[in-house]
Amino acid sequence: MNVKPRRPLFHRERRSDLYRMFAWTVLILAGLWFARQVDSGVIKRPFLPASTPTRTVQSYALEGDAFFTAGKLEAAIQAYGDAVKVDPSNAEIWAKLARIQTYSSSLLTTDTDRKNRLADALKSIDQAVSLAPDDTTVHAIRSFVLDWSASAATTDDERQSLLIQAEQEATRAITLDSQNPLALAFYAEVLVDQQKWSQAELYIQQALQRGPDVMDVHRVYAYVLESLGQYRQAIEEYQKAREINPNLTFLYISIGANYRILAFKSNITDQRNQLYDQALEYFAKAANLNKQLEIKDPVPYIAIAKTYSQRGDFFAAALNIKQALEFNPTNPDLYGQLGIIYYKARNYEGSIPVLKCIVEGCTPDESCIARYDRPCNAENGETGVSVTYQPLSQNTVVYYYTYGEAMAALSIPQQNYCNKAVPVLTEVQTAYGSDPTIAQIVSDGLSICNSLAESLRLTPTPVPTPTPLPTPRP
Repeated sequence: MNVKPRRPLFHRERRSDLYRMFAWTVLILAGLWFARQVDSGVIKRPFLPASTPTRTVQSYALEGDAFFTAGKLEAAIQAYGDAVKVDPSNAEIWAKLARIQTYSSSLLTTDTDRKNRLADALKSIDQAVSLAPDDTTVHAIRSFVLDWSASAATTDDERQSLLIQAEQEATRAITLDSQNPLALAFYAEVLVDQQKWSQAELYIQQALQRGPDVMDVHRVYAYVLESLGQYRQAIEEYQKAREINPNLTFLYISIGANYRILAFKSNITDQRNQLYDQALEYFAKAANLNKQLEIKDPVPYIAIAKTYSQRGDFFAAALNIKQALEFNPTNPDLYGQLGIIYYKARNYEGSIPVLKCIVEGCTPDESCIARYDRPCNAENGETGVSVTYQPLSQNTVVYYYTYGEAMAALSIPQQNYCNKAVPVLTEVQTAYGSDPTIAQIVSDGLSICNSLAESLRLTPTPVPTPTPLPTPRP
């Protein structure tokens, strides 16, 4: 009897399927590859929060505002720079960045650094103009940038060209909005630099009416008063600017500088000393403010040193410049100022290696001698640095002719510096010989070297006594 196999009632009998097995194998291998990529970091795990939260442009801008109010200009520049990276189409932030870059240039001590910073400011404001060509504040700030750039120009033609552009920008800003206090104030600043003082007074008074709470307006008014020789009134306006922004060290420096001018002009000993003390007080406030902000800024110490030097206290002046050098040992201008202090103190020999750092440049070993009057002591953390020379300019010419004059004055036949002094003095004579004071200094130095050269030429060269030959033996 044939019995048929029982039929499966609920499932079908499994059979081998090569295609299905291949598909499963591929899926398994793909899963293993994906897991390995996730573990190695090539593929990020889904649904995880970002490792660093994305900041908005407004967040960076507010941070920049806060840093500027706190007096941390470099940090403010960094914050605004980050803001424009997030939103490069924001003209307002580009303009704010340019304004702070320009103000920060006043805290830089070399021509090169100032010109570079102002060039950055011009790039920033040009970007703002391209984005907002009809914005009155943007054009006002461009006028401000161009005006300060003119003060750093190396030639008179360049300066005049920048001032003309600055005037055109200020006029454009006022045309767009005649009530804009920044436009009116910055135009007044340009007019002062063009020596149009009566017009400057007219526009700054309008700016004061429309922006009595704007720091820039009071700063420019103080500048107008300075140009008119009204130093006490200028101090009052700088004080008003300081009350609006109490953490900007350049305002303290300006107040101290005006007190120093008053002291220099005073013929009354007690009054002069009191004014010098007031100048030192504000420079010290700037230095202490920088300490609180943890900013290593040499500018207040330079101002203190100049005040002591003007007062005749060269020892205190040198100590403060050396403190500034501790903050920035590669700054050639600081070596130049220290050299001038030594020269005024009649330490002519000591001034030469220091002035060499700005006129010719210094090796690390030479910088140690310039700073410490001896080799560096590594155990005290003293290290030598290379110092790059600064080209001859309106701001460095005093270092050049003082260096040449000191070398000429100390030249004697046994130690003749004239081979280095003459080229330096000749370079100064070629560039600034039209200035009667400089021309006289250069002439005196060259005369010393010419006289020394003449005396060496006329001095007969001693003829050595011939050594007697031995008498031949018979």
